[in-house]
Amino acid sequence: MKKFLIILFVVMIGKVSLGADLAQGVINENPVTIAAEIVFDWININQLDRDAAIIKYQTELFGDDTVYKYNKKEFRNEYKDFLKDKEHKRHYMLVSNGVKETDDENLCGFYRKNILISYAIQYKRDLKTVLYYDAMGKLRYVDKFSDNYPNFPYMSKQYRSNGKLVSAIYFMSHDMQYMYNDDKSFKGAWYKNQMYDRKAKPVLTRSNW
Repeated sequence: MKKFLIILFVVMIGKVSLGADLAQGVINENPVTIAAEIVFDWININQLDRDAAIIKYQTELFGDDTVYKYNKKEFRNEYKDFLKDKEHKRHYMLVSNGVKETDDENLCGFYRKNILISYAIQYKRDLKTVLYYDAMGKLRYVDKFSDNYPNFPYMSKQYRSNGKLVSAIYFMSHDMQYMYNDDKSFKGAWYKNQMYDRKAKPVLTRSNW
């Protein structure tokens, strides 16, 4: 599950990135992940340093090649087989019971006040794509990863089911990510299962990372 993105239907939530490889159905059963030792100091550093980090990763994420809106018809046609989770009941039950992985998929649930509000599926046949569903099994978001995934650092872009950009994430490591909204504003910094806002206040938790 270390390969599993997260992200975030935030209302994620609120989970991101482009790549022709995704449309071609890239399959990478045994990726080699390269990770550096990352120290989480978001809570302890001063606000000036937090703001500087926010600007740095914002610049990295929103380059000239960023796609803010795909053609709706083409985007939905690309994901036509996933607009409704055909195994919604099974996935909902698995996630609700804390299951994070099956033979064919990685799973993640997102909660507010201990209530499951959405869940994500990453099929192992296409590890560069993550699908986010609401509690009723309707597709809400699609995450697309950068070509260097799963080697850190990598980036991810998240789109609504209509092809509109929702968020972007910079993955420092398996445990730490920086997340931004579609207007480039800072959403929060993830560390393990907890998201912190600009001022290091906890704002969201996740069941898997």
